[in-house]
Parts: sequence; C-alpha cells; structure tokens
Amino acid sequence: MPSLVLVGLPGSGKSTVGRSLARRLAVPFHDSDHRLEQRLGCSIREFFEREGEARFRDLEHEVLAELVAATEPAVIATGGGAVLREANRLLLRGGPRVVYLHSSPEELWRRLRHDTQRPLLQVTDPQGRLRSLFAERDPLYREVAEFVIETGRPSVPTLVNMVVMQLDLAGLLPLR
Repeated sequence: MPSLVLVGLPGSGKSTVGRSLARRLAVPFHDSDHRLEQRLGCSIREFFEREGEARFRDLEHEVLAELVAATEPAVIATGGGAVLREANRLLLRGGPRVVYLHSSPEELWRRLRHDTQRPLLQVTDPQGRLRSLFAERDPLYREVAEFVIETGRPSVPTLVNMVVMQLDLAGLLPLR
C-alpha cells in the first residue's frame, strides 16, 4: 500500500500541509526531519554543524527508506534535500505517490526570512541561497513527482483540497 510523500523546498509547506492532509485522509502523518531528530537526539541544525551534510544525508536516507517501506499508508513529509541522493529518488519513484509542493524562491523568502532553524539558510545571502536551491532541486522534485501543486499564497485548507482533488481525479483515493 503506497504512501503519499510530499517533496519541496524548505518552507514550501510539506509538514504543515502534510499534517492537515493526513487528518483529511484519515491516515498517519510522518515528518522525516522530526523522525531524524528523534533518532539523533539533537536538532538537525546541531547535527549538521557537528557532523556535516554528508553524514546527515546518510541518516536521512535510512529514515526515508523506513518510512516508505511501511505497509500502512501514510502521509510523509520529506526534508527539502531528500531528493539530492539518487538512492532517495529511486525510493520515491519505486512505489509511493509523490506530490511536489512547488514554491518560487521569492515566495519562500517571504515565508522564511525570519527563520533561524534551517541550516542551509544560515548564510550571508539566504535569498540567493533559496534561488540556487531552487535551480538545483526543482528538476529533481519534478523527476520524482506524480503531481505538482503550486503553493503560492493559498491557505493550508486550500492546498489540502488541491492535493485531494488531484488524487481523486487520478483515482487514487482512498490511499491504497
């Protein structure tokens, strides 16, 4: 039974939309970053600073593989960089339904300009960093996504409705 996986850049709404979507579909919600922090015993930011991105991506792959392999359907929010590893893209193409929550770098900057918890944005030019992340990752999100939802400025309930409508039109409800 495939799960529904949400991918997208940091701040695109994966966790927020994912929680609401899981409630709407009456399935569990799993946030891979939250699961990873539980395993690490510290924040992703602390781990990133201490161990580096490569080690973080190794552990991120383990967590994603466990979540995707679960037999019970669920909504899963991935970390924004999960698609960087080919092994993760293979996992995502191998069974779950994947929804890309597409946000422009400008929209993300509007949402994240005061956020101090995202390690990849703790740089001199975070807006420029968002643009480069978008350029690097947008093709990878599109590679794994079955559905692309433009996030723009709709409310969370509107985004949930947009995802549910796409799933329903594709004959994928209930999740199976």
